[in-house]
Amino acid sequence: MNAIPYIRPELAGVEPLQALLPALGLLACGLSQDQIVVEDNDRAERARRAVLTSTHLLLTSRQILAGQESPERLYRLFRASVAHAVAHRRYSRPALTTNTLKPLGVAVVSAIEDARVERLLMRRYPGVRRWFLEQLAPQPTSGDFSFESLIARMDRALLDPTYQDDNYWVNKAKRLFDEAMDAHGLEAYDEFRAVASILANDLGQMRIRFDPQHYVVPSRYRDDNSYLWHFPEQNQAPEEAMALPESFASRKTAISNSPGDAQQEECEELELGRFAYPEWHHQLDLWRSNWCTVVEKLPGWSVSGPGLASAFASQSLNPLALRSVLRLSRRHRLRRQWEGDDIDLNAAIEVLVDRRLSLQPEARLFMRPGRETGASSILLLLDLSESTNEQVGTSGQTLLDIEKQAAFLLADATMSTEDRIAIHGFSSNTRAEVDYHRILEFGSPLQGLARARLASVPARHSTRIGAALRHATAIMKSEAGNHRAILLITDGEPADVDIFDPLYLIEDARVAVHQARQAGVRVFCIAVDSNADHYVRRIFGWRDYCVTENASALPVHLERAYGRLISN
Repeated sequence: MNAIPYIRPELAGVEPLQALLPALGLLACGLSQDQIVVEDNDRAERARRAVLTSTHLLLTSRQILAGQESPERLYRLFRASVAHAVAHRRYSRPALTTNTLKPLGVAVVSAIEDARVERLLMRRYPGVRRWFLEQLAPQPTSGDFSFESLIARMDRALLDPTYQDDNYWVNKAKRLFDEAMDAHGLEAYDEFRAVASILANDLGQMRIRFDPQHYVVPSRYRDDNSYLWHFPEQNQAPEEAMALPESFASRKTAISNSPGDAQQEECEELELGRFAYPEWHHQLDLWRSNWCTVVEKLPGWSVSGPGLASAFASQSLNPLALRSVLRLSRRHRLRRQWEGDDIDLNAAIEVLVDRRLSLQPEARLFMRPGRETGASSILLLLDLSESTNEQVGTSGQTLLDIEKQAAFLLADATMSTEDRIAIHGFSSNTRAEVDYHRILEFGSPLQGLARARLASVPARHSTRIGAALRHATAIMKSEAGNHRAILLITDGEPADVDIFDPLYLIEDARVAVHQARQAGVRVFCIAVDSNADHYVRRIFGWRDYCVTENASALPVHLERAYGRLISN
């Protein structure tokens, strides 16, 4: 049956969209049981998707693909647009604030919301399912892993029960969506918002590039999702803002840009060398030789613009009170003591000889541990993964800020001791690029350039702990003395974008810790993660870790951990 509606004779010869507007307006009012004005938005020269406001649905001829201008195809496209807009009007929460959502997060939440409201409308009007399915974006090629491609594949997976996809992220999206629907129903907006947050975080970990300035919703019948959001950066009313070219993309870009971004890009890193390390495959019980590449770098630095360098000198930072430790060692024994926990055999033999010779024997027959000489060497290893950029608490500080402040306080406190300290950091972008930043070296004060590097070092990518620990252990082997330790600060379990088995990197890190101990290097972990017990205990054992939920207490935990390391 012909899908195109009757067109009034007086509209014959006008633009196709103009001719269809009366019928589309009636369709919108019928589906929504409310008044929706359907108009064209062709005056917005760069608008490529429909725009929904509180009163209007603004369609554009730019939704049309070249070669598909036949009246019937146009009507099929625009009726799907109308049905989608009605779904938002009936079931969505409009004008939500973005708060701390990044542009990528806004796009993923919007895509999940599109699927949720369409499923709700299909439940009320089952016939619209076909309208939506035939207008979904064409299926991308299997090798296309762009953000737009993944969203298009997810859109189809969430609407078409017969669709099969070979991508892990797409299948995870379908699984989480179905689980939320089965457990809470499609009306539970907050549950689907949580699903979107998980998926957006995965895309960030996968390092999927997102360009908010040029992103367009993949399916041409869907609107630009500006109806869902309120962007405080914009002072226009929604109807005025919608007429702006690239309005949605430009507003999302405003969220992502900050003065600190440009400042960070000015800092240049210096690559010092590349090192290959093996990695342990726990399922195959196999060493993968030369599997990971650690890229040693000297962080970039800047002395201008906002940073933490001034905060390091602030009087608001309470200095750490490191206690003086008297280390006793059985490797250094004091002989011929008046008392002790062992007999000095040489002295005992001399007593027997003196008795045979009728001489007065020496009464000092004991041994006790002596004080161990030499300084401790502690390497403070900072987790510089992307997740440390998240704000913690209400102070506006990120975990990265607190990590840097705690590192500065520890380095400053050890200047008055004989102990040696170094500050390094790491992040990873697959096994081929484990960045290892050498911020402060043993025997150097945290002043001048070292302080600037600590202030400027960025957080990005993922957390491949095993490779970083192996490289840190190799560095520690050149340190003299009997007390050598690596003190790791992290906010989550090991993860990387090329690993999907959650136990793989945990087991590899556990083996790396064991290797360090065999080399005479103790490894201790401070985990700023309330759910860390299960993996830190597996990696570091029962004694060598502590867990905290309060990131602001990190300096205190660092002080205690340092005391434990230098006294044992």
